[in-house]
Amino acid sequence: MYAYGGRRTNAQRDAATIEIGYALVSAAFAAAVLFGALAGPALLFDLPHLLSKTLLRLGIGVAPVVFMARVVSVLVRFQRAAQPSQPGRTSPDS
Repeated sequence: MYAYGGRRTNAQRDAATIEIGYALVSAAFAAAVLFGALAGPALLFDLPHLLSKTLLRLGIGVAPVVFMARVVSVLVRFQRAAQPSQPGRTSPDS
């Protein structure tokens, strides 16, 4: 369950919502930048047909992978950070 087996508080739900939004927006930005870097030259310049087609397909193939990897990495990091330490014990950070 959640913190000590209880329900999540409003603050915990809000934090999760913000983190999901951050994960989606930052993933979309990263995927768009990568797509622009890979497929941009094919769209802007008059390149040979095979190179243009390859760059477009590479951009279309890699962008969703980067999007999913970013979403998963942000949410996993949030989940690990949200785990409370053992009650009655000091945190290794202190």
